[in-house]
Amino acid sequence: MVSVAHPFMDVESCRSYIDELYSPDEQKCLDAIVSLKNSVIGSNRQKGSVIAQGVVTRLTQLLQNISIPTEIRIEAAVTLGSLAKGTESHVKQLIDFGIAPLLLSCILSNDDTKLTDVCLRCACSIFSHPQAPYGLIFREQQTVSHLLKLAMQSVSNQICVTTILSASCKTLEHQMLLCDQGAIYTLAALLCSPHYSVLMPTLNCIANLAYQNSNVSAIIATASFGGVSVPDLLVGLMSRDRPSEMQLASAKCLTYIHRAGAISAEDSKILYKTLPCLVVLCKKDHTCEERVVAAETIAYLTEVNTDLQRLASISNQLIPTLANMLHSQTEANNNNNVHLDPCVIADMKQAAFRAFASLGANDEDIRKRIIETERLMEEVVCGLEDPNDKVRLAAVRCLHSLSRSVQQLRTTFLDHSVWKPLMGVLQGASDDLLSVASSTLCNLLLEFSPAKEPILESGGVDLLCSLTHRPDPALRLNGVWALMNMAFQADQKVKSQILHKLGTEQIFRLLSDSEVNVLMKTLGLLRNLLSTKPHIDQIMALHGIQIMQAVTLILDSNHSADVKEQALCILGNIGDGDTAKEFIMSREDILNKIQEYMTHSNVKLQIAAIFCISNLVWKEENGAAERQAKLKEMGVYRLLQQLIMTSDSLLFDNDVLKQKLIEISKEGVED
Repeated sequence: MVSVAHPFMDVESCRSYIDELYSPDEQKCLDAIVSLKNSVIGSNRQKGSVIAQGVVTRLTQLLQNISIPTEIRIEAAVTLGSLAKGTESHVKQLIDFGIAPLLLSCILSNDDTKLTDVCLRCACSIFSHPQAPYGLIFREQQTVSHLLKLAMQSVSNQICVTTILSASCKTLEHQMLLCDQGAIYTLAALLCSPHYSVLMPTLNCIANLAYQNSNVSAIIATASFGGVSVPDLLVGLMSRDRPSEMQLASAKCLTYIHRAGAISAEDSKILYKTLPCLVVLCKKDHTCEERVVAAETIAYLTEVNTDLQRLASISNQLIPTLANMLHSQTEANNNNNVHLDPCVIADMKQAAFRAFASLGANDEDIRKRIIETERLMEEVVCGLEDPNDKVRLAAVRCLHSLSRSVQQLRTTFLDHSVWKPLMGVLQGASDDLLSVASSTLCNLLLEFSPAKEPILESGGVDLLCSLTHRPDPALRLNGVWALMNMAFQADQKVKSQILHKLGTEQIFRLLSDSEVNVLMKTLGLLRNLLSTKPHIDQIMALHGIQIMQAVTLILDSNHSADVKEQALCILGNIGDGDTAKEFIMSREDILNKIQEYMTHSNVKLQIAAIFCISNLVWKEENGAAERQAKLKEMGVYRLLQQLIMTSDSLLFDNDVLKQKLIEISKEGVED
């Protein structure tokens, strides 16, 4: 029998019973453990002192010693469990002592129910730590299987097992293993538990199982217990008579199941249950923590579906509610003069910005309403300069979404000079932040945007050219894309600056990029650079040989028709120059290639090749007769006549092309 312990002893001044932990006398050892256990209950200082003195090692030795009385092992486990309820630092130290595999071993191998229970409670605390060795749970299939069996034995076990599995489920492999072991059906049964303390970790576990996993989500969507499907059980847990945190967790589960494709956006469980529930939970009468999770879940729910974005934007004053989250400290002051923790304020802002980014992703009317919300743009601009990285990233995402509005680029964005803080964000930012910020910059550099000139004057070319050298394909793409926008209808000075800073060698590297999107935007950049006759001639005079090499490389490659179409369009632009034409006319291999594409099976390539020929033979330009004669000799005009007689409806869907064919065929002498 366990003896009465000395209550709340100071470990540092009572070495005697710590020494007795090592006594061969089992009763003395047991009494010492009990005294130690009682001394650390409720005192993080005592827990830290005990851990610092190396007592954990002795407790683990006792726990794994199957030759001593089970009572001693149980008390050792209880004491370790008490230490595991200390600070994160205390738990991390226990993890470093190797307590996790020992606990799992005891849970799997011993037959004593009480010892299993206390080890499970301790393991629950250990695996709730962010640096717990989660892989141990999934190393052996029998571990998950055994834990699921234990979950059906008691309420305490249900809480512990669902908490452990929820905290440990981190990867696709983890999700699949849990699914294969029947975890979904165990969790479906636990959704019917009357105990809040069971339901919450169960909901968290379902959410982690469903997240971005279409296969698992499909199984969850069709699983049931007692004749009721899991989605319907989740809807029941969203009822207004349930605690708000339970409603939120249930809505999160259905959001993840929907985003994984297992429930459609038109399903009433999403339209009329999940979305309205989340909107209500964003209101100021809920805790800051709940509002943050609700707003972030709305952001994820509506991120890719225009109908959900429209419905959410008109639901229960959501846009003003989210705006109030951006003014959270002011709101708190007005209500009860409470000073919010800076971390809470940052979380509120991040969540609101993310929600606004999703809501405004596709619909111009929604973007307009968001932007016209009082003080919203001021908050976005402030967010771009926020010291918190997560707030800055969310603010940039919001700005990127709003920057898709042509009207707002000309008005609100100009009024608030958003390009200034955005350029600041781009200096020394992380790759994630740089990716979104540079995407936003692409929109601000569109031809009709008033921000184009000041961005250029602020070193935009240097910044964007540097992005094209980054190892991240997304950054290279954004760099080239923005340069392409910058070059559109730009003056010669800007084009020369881009070419000088980027360099033909880097253009060649980008044209050989493994990412086809980078290649396409690089070709688009060349098209925009080679526009307007004087610009074409000047650029080709300086870089013509290299540009022709690049175009030839593309046309001779096995790239897609879309890529080759861009290369032919570049030749068409070159052919529009006065002196630049000779770079094509002096290359029979290029002329033969153009002629070849005039009869290609792909209509887009035919059209591009024909427009190229059109620019070469235009009679009003110097040297037209000589070019016409050479092309006639090559058989180009005969080919044009054949194309005029074609019955290819796709080719003649283009009225401009049809007229162009007729015109240029008349430029030469008929055969």
